[in-house]
Amino acid sequence: MAGKTLELKRISATSTAPPGIRETPMMCKLIDTSSCIGCKACEVACQEWNDLPPETTVQVGTYQTLPETTPNFWNLIKFNEYESGTGLHWLMRKDQCMHCVEPGCLEACPAPGAIVQYNNGIVDFQQENCIGCGYCIAGCPFDIPKFNAKTKKVYKCTLCVDRVSVGLEPACIKACPTSCLQFGTKDQMLQVASKRVTQLKAAGYAQASIYDPPGVGGTGVITVLTLGDNPEAYGLPANPTIPLAVTLWKTPLKWIGNLAIIGGLVGVFLHYLRFGPKHEPGQSHTTRQGGD
Repeated sequence: MAGKTLELKRISATSTAPPGIRETPMMCKLIDTSSCIGCKACEVACQEWNDLPPETTVQVGTYQTLPETTPNFWNLIKFNEYESGTGLHWLMRKDQCMHCVEPGCLEACPAPGAIVQYNNGIVDFQQENCIGCGYCIAGCPFDIPKFNAKTKKVYKCTLCVDRVSVGLEPACIKACPTSCLQFGTKDQMLQVASKRVTQLKAAGYAQASIYDPPGVGGTGVITVLTLGDNPEAYGLPANPTIPLAVTLWKTPLKWIGNLAIIGGLVGVFLHYLRFGPKHEPGQSHTTRQGGD
């Protein structure tokens, strides 16, 4: 399988460029919501492979396991009831990290090496470097990273980077019985998704489309939506982007702050050169040695 190497593309909070990297195809997961049966085999496979502790299920009025992903539950099938002019639609979608090409979590993270992006597109959290600030949560337009109050660390789907690095597909895809989940290079998955969209349009779903939002540079997890003109019905943002506050903080505001600090230090130095050291009231400016 292509893209097995884990050469670094980007590292959070560092000005040092990663070592030279070879050209590696971007790996991608395809989620076809039109063929998902809501069996939750992917949820179980994710928990087992990553050795995650069990979560207590929560009744939310549907077959959904939990209201949202948690630090110990990285992969969730969402059940959405959507009513339109054509009737009631029961929409199911696999909710997980989207592995953005331009990750808001990595952009926001202030801890060196806490978040890495490999050249094959996978975005991975390194908990040993995480400081638990939660900035990555604010930086994600999909509300995916989750903070664990016990460990003071943040967690999310890793796209089974340990499996992919040795040429295996992610555990959830291995477990899927309907092939609504597939894995390969981004180009391969876009071809498969495009073919499926064509089939759906021929079947009368004129709005079918591929969800691969350009606002985050595209994603390493693309989704076929039957109601492609309304991604919000599936619980997806229509046009996700890195929050403006993160962009401002990591670019102009950060440099303005740095300049302000430098300016303050220069001001102190110039004040010292002009007026000399500070003296206590009544103290002579001439240093006296010995007695009176």
